[in-house]
Formats: sequence, structure tokens, C-alpha cells
Amino acid sequence: MTSLSGKYAIVGVGESDVGQRTGRSGMELHLEAATRAIADAGLPKAAIDSVIARPAHSANMDNYSAVLAYQLGLQPSYITDVGLSGASSVSMILAAVAALEAGYCTTVLCVNGDSSSSRGSAKEMHAAHRNWVDDLERPYGLVGAPIQYALPARRHMYEFGTTSEQFGAIAVACRKHGALTPNAVWRTPITLAEHQESRMIVDPFHRLDCCGTTDGAGAVIVTSAERARDLAQRPVYVLGLGQHASHADIQYAASMTTTAAKGASRQAYAMSGLGPKDIDVAELYDCFTSVVLVTLEDYGFCEKGEGGPFVENGRIELGGELPVNTSGGLLSQVNASGFFHITEAATQMRGSAGARQVADAETAIVSGQCAVTGVNACLILGNHQA
Repeated sequence: MTSLSGKYAIVGVGESDVGQRTGRSGMELHLEAATRAIADAGLPKAAIDSVIARPAHSANMDNYSAVLAYQLGLQPSYITDVGLSGASSVSMILAAVAALEAGYCTTVLCVNGDSSSSRGSAKEMHAAHRNWVDDLERPYGLVGAPIQYALPARRHMYEFGTTSEQFGAIAVACRKHGALTPNAVWRTPITLAEHQESRMIVDPFHRLDCCGTTDGAGAVIVTSAERARDLAQRPVYVLGLGQHASHADIQYAASMTTTAAKGASRQAYAMSGLGPKDIDVAELYDCFTSVVLVTLEDYGFCEKGEGGPFVENGRIELGGELPVNTSGGLLSQVNASGFFHITEAATQMRGSAGARQVADAETAIVSGQCAVTGVNACLILGNHQA
């Protein structure tokens, strides 16, 4: 797998405008982000011969990538839909590299995001997905992401003495970075005291531990490093990729405090030839603050159980040892299934992040996850080939 490191690159980056309840559909947001990514790469539309997308919840349809391609005026030779929830964004990059390596295409458009404005009710969203969740979980109160993620968060606190204030340090850092990001939904800085005073959602999560409901979509263009040299933007090289699944339901996991992130990161590090000490920026999926903390542990930035102390004292803020979620993440910028973690990592590698730019950054790690930490996808980017 090491032979793939640096062989492919992100050459175009696009973000839709973001907001809460904008009134725009998921398809509209996808089209805006995709159009901006294609323009950013300086490519004609005809050059795009692959589309990989996640169907928006607000556009409940089959063959979504084909419909999106048609709306863009494309006739790709390879398309696929990725349905891995919060792990879908990074998994798209893995799928893009696999398709390129197999020779199915030459230039891939990856798009993800959603619109809360036109999303159906929770009942409607789950109507087509009846399974053991409906029979054995929801009737007994395991309803919604905050409750599901609260279980491993509380377990981490029990096993290692992790505190709510340490979770709060992550929320404060993300909001500090979001305040520097023009295309962010929440840009007002918060204090740790404000985090602690925000209302309790599900113990141990305060409101400011939870990502909000937002509208937004992101897109990137992936092609070979050879083609990338002749395009408009500085190439951002794909140095490492990994994916791992350890469980589908947190209550049945072998461990509630060790996640699929451990296996996914090992694959990505092996491909890249890098390790945690070589990473300059981390863009980590942050549907809840606890997920960032446990990912830092399982990605090897600290030992298991040491995530709480690791995030304190500004270590994960800009100017700290390991800046995390430099555009604000899901907690402060936008949800979009974590795709803005990829666009931000690429922007950091280009050196064009403005006020939030990490000085001399050469490498970035990106995470995506779903199944309450049971599925993880890991991406390592760099501004130089391996």
C-alpha cells in the first residue's frame, strides 16, 4: 500500500455557503460546492469523469451520484454512492483513489453535505430502514445520537477520570477557530464557564458538547499527482488512507473506550510512512466533544486515558502543539457529514487558510466516523509527495 502514497492529489476544493435553515435543498448545496471545486481546479467540466457522492437525507432517491452528475452536465465513466454517514466523506477519498488506481477514471469529484431545511422527520428518515434498532433499542429509550454517544463518553469518564471541563476545552477550541472562519455558522467565541453553564442535553453532554443542525456541502477534485502538476492549484497529496470497523452498536462493542479509529489510523500511517509525531494539523470528526478526545487517543497522539489532560491548556488550539479542527469543525463551522474537515485540511496544506493558518504546516490528518465510533476512515494529506 505504501506505493500509493503521494500518487494522487486533491486539486480542487469547494464549499457551499453555510447556515441554519437556509431553505436550500441538499442538491442545491451539492451543486454549489461541486461547481466551486471544479472552478477552483481550473478544469473544464468535461475533464470530470467520475462522481462519488452521499445521497442527501433531504433528497431521498436512488442513483444519487448519477442524478448529481446529470445536473452538473457530466457523463462520468465511474459513479458510486457512499452511505457511511459520518465516515462517508473520508471514505469517498479512499474510493476515489481506488477507482483511479484501477483505471476506471482519471479525475474524480467527491461531494457530501446536507440540508436540514428540507430534511424529513426522524420517523420518515428511518421508515425505509427497519431493523433491530427499531425493535430492540428505540422502544427502550436508546433514541438519538446524544444518548448513544453519551454511553461511551460516560464510560471514559468512569475508567479514566475524564471531566466535563476537559470535553469543554474541545468545544472552546473549536469555537475559537470557528470565529476565524468566514464560512462558519457559529463565530462567537465561548468560554469554559459558558460551556459548563449551557443546558444539559444528556449526561454528560451539555448543549455546547453537541454539534448543531446546519445546511452545507463540500466538494473536492482528486486526480493523479502527474496531472495535478499542470493545474491551477498547488497539489495536496494523499499520503495515507485507512478504514476499519469494530462494531455497529456501541452497547455491543468489545470496548466502549477504544474505537475503530485505532485500526484505521494504523493503515493510514503504514501507507504514508508517517506517525503521530509527524502530523502538524488534525481535523477530527466532532459530532460530540468526546469523539475528538477518544480519536486523539486512538490516533496515537496520547496514550489511552490521557485524552483529557492532552486537550487542556490550549494544546489543541491554534499556536498549540497540535491544532485541531482549525475551521471550527462540526461543533462550530458546519456539519456536512464532516466533509469540511477535508476542505479545511486541503486549505491548510495549500497555506491559504488566512488568520487560522497553521505556520509551516506540511501534514494533516482527517477522521470520519459513524456507528458510534464503530466505523472510522482516516486520511493523511501533505503538501509534498512522500
